[in-house]
Amino acid sequence: MNIMASDRDDTDPLLGGFSSPRSPRSPRRQQPQEQQSQNEKLDADGFTAYPASRAPVATGVPYMRNKWTTGIDGPIIAALTILCAFTRLYQIGKRATVTWDESHFGKFGAYYINRTFYHDVHPPLAKMLIGLSEYLAGHNGTFRFKGAYPEYVNYTFMRCFTAMFGVGLAPLAYLTCLQLNMQRRACALAALFVIFDNGLCVMSRFVLLDEPLLFFTAASLCSVAGFQNIRHRAFSCEWWRWLLLTGCSLGLVSSSKWVGFLAVALVGLYTIEEFFNMYIDFVPARTAARHFGARAVALIAVPLAIYMLCFKIHFSILSRSGPGDSKMPPTFQVRLKGSPLGRQPFAVAYGSQLTIRSMYPGSGLLHSHTHMYPDGSQQQQVTCYSHKDANNDWVIVKPAGQDFNYTSDPIVTVRDGDIVSLMHKNTKRMLHSHRAHKAPITTDDYEVTGYGSSDWKDLNNNWRVEIASETSSATDGELHTITTLFRLRHAGTGCLLSAAAVNLPSWGFRQTEVTCRRTANRPSASTASLWLVERHTNPRIAPMDLRPLVRGSFIGDFLRLNMEMARSNNALVPDRDKHNHLESSPWSWPFLIYPMRMLGSWRKGDIKYYEVGNPLLWWVSALTCVLFPLQLAYYYVCRRRRISNVWAPGEELHFWNGAKLLWGGWALHYLPFFLMGRVTYLHHYLPALYFALLFLVFQIDHACRRLLGTGMQRAVVTVWAVAAVAVFCWFAPLTFGYVEDIKTLTHRQWLPTWNIYSDKYVM
Repeated sequence: MNIMASDRDDTDPLLGGFSSPRSPRSPRRQQPQEQQSQNEKLDADGFTAYPASRAPVATGVPYMRNKWTTGIDGPIIAALTILCAFTRLYQIGKRATVTWDESHFGKFGAYYINRTFYHDVHPPLAKMLIGLSEYLAGHNGTFRFKGAYPEYVNYTFMRCFTAMFGVGLAPLAYLTCLQLNMQRRACALAALFVIFDNGLCVMSRFVLLDEPLLFFTAASLCSVAGFQNIRHRAFSCEWWRWLLLTGCSLGLVSSSKWVGFLAVALVGLYTIEEFFNMYIDFVPARTAARHFGARAVALIAVPLAIYMLCFKIHFSILSRSGPGDSKMPPTFQVRLKGSPLGRQPFAVAYGSQLTIRSMYPGSGLLHSHTHMYPDGSQQQQVTCYSHKDANNDWVIVKPAGQDFNYTSDPIVTVRDGDIVSLMHKNTKRMLHSHRAHKAPITTDDYEVTGYGSSDWKDLNNNWRVEIASETSSATDGELHTITTLFRLRHAGTGCLLSAAAVNLPSWGFRQTEVTCRRTANRPSASTASLWLVERHTNPRIAPMDLRPLVRGSFIGDFLRLNMEMARSNNALVPDRDKHNHLESSPWSWPFLIYPMRMLGSWRKGDIKYYEVGNPLLWWVSALTCVLFPLQLAYYYVCRRRRISNVWAPGEELHFWNGAKLLWGGWALHYLPFFLMGRVTYLHHYLPALYFALLFLVFQIDHACRRLLGTGMQRAVVTVWAVAAVAVFCWFAPLTFGYVEDIKTLTHRQWLPTWNIYSDKYVM
């Protein structure tokens, strides 16, 4: 199948379309008659990229597009794939013990086999693929991924399944460089760089999310490069094929890890450049609108549909109650099989024991404990806590002074507008607020405490129930379990009980602050003041099946889970007071300052893996990327000074089309980590490394074409390939697993910061 441009449009002056760097003062030259005829033919066929109102300017013989040749490219790709498979699969089952993050992601895969709901910071696609590998390997879901693998777990097959995504990087690298119109020897060199990088290799040998992420990242780059190569045939079948393939790849990469959205950003910036150049090229509005519509469908709707479909499948498989229930709203939990929320009393009555959840995402359950506020009233703390705990239990009672026997008097349900009191079950303190003291963090609000007892006639212990909405079909005005959203308005001050996911300091155990929000300051409609009865116990009321009464919403569950993922991700902050030998800062990644031991034990007899990249490739590719802005500035100065012999015909366009994708991909996948507050590890650099390796080859190919003859070009590529293989082999024992005493493996510590032989911070 012809996956490249179907012909070399050698006379097409619009090669590469609109994205050529241009000088507005460049003189217009007369087009040759043959080229004018070709332009007219392209216009008639509708294959020109963006028909402009002015005639295109001829700039000589354009740079030639690569053409897929099955007899040449097919065998090359096959050989590279086989070689990559050897490096990824060789002795992959050597260590029969759970290694590195297999303890997390293997366990998540088992949840899919058991169909139990769990929570994690990453989207579900890559973890579902791990679950599929476990299912195909015959795992029954009982192994908890701690210690040695049991006999009934085919861990070698699971690792091979994940490694195949790493194997796919080599052909994708070759195809991407072919799409960027590099010479075939350079395309093969790029694939060899990917094959013989120790960091990419070692991370592909375990059950991790990184290889699916890298594969879909590489697929996104290959797809957008293919689309760029065919964009002169706008709206043709091949044009649509590459555009839709780009959208599908973006949907898959963003569904694997959120770092995949950086690939979305790369394609987004590329698309913005497209439309900017349409604008300055005076493209007719109707044509621009067609292009906008096509990209809106392929690059927005398709990725979003894939992303949401992955969550839909995720929810469909995980149909049983599990460890992640508490991250989801009760309306979701009640629909899970085996959930304790599925069967309980429906109508809330006085004397009922309740667990009350704030509807503000991330706040948790209304909670109290014996600890006091250090300032203010110094009364008992009232907070929100996200985990199940006996201190989350409250009893709803009538205000003090109203005689009522909760065990013998007729059952009285709580209704809209009732004045109630809430007693903390364990400490017997009443939910209390007052004007005298401000909340400790949100000082515009009143403090909420646990104070007094059920027989104290204190107006500040009383709250009015205000029902905000009812999701069931009930219209009786009663307070119901799970289906009723309500507010608690303080009877004395008129403020609303609120929780807005603001964390208290260490004296409050980092739990969520609960305040009484003054309605004069902020609108009462805020979700921070909405509450819901999650658990309800009353021995006098028979429990019932609540599932038929609860209405589910996929969109609501989808949005809530993504919000919880973001909140959990933001909570992964490093402890600056402690050193963790596994963590590293982004500034150190490109130059391999702190490689990482992938297991704690480093003794003789232990199978030791060291996450160190190929230093030659990492260091040179990093320098190439860091110095590229200076190279770009040099070319800009040459253009401004009108130095005409800098570029061969079409070479400037070729350089820009490749550099903007490869260097831009590196920058977008690396620089944002400097802005992130979460914990970072060396393997977070691997997507950026993929772009850097291809950009290094792009620069080698660019320099060879400009400076060297064919024979010297082959020699340069050969030297680079041999050097990369040699360095890979030098560090291969730590990539494939080294059993002997590490000190017998001499001369591997190339930087003093490497902890190959000793680590004062080792666990």
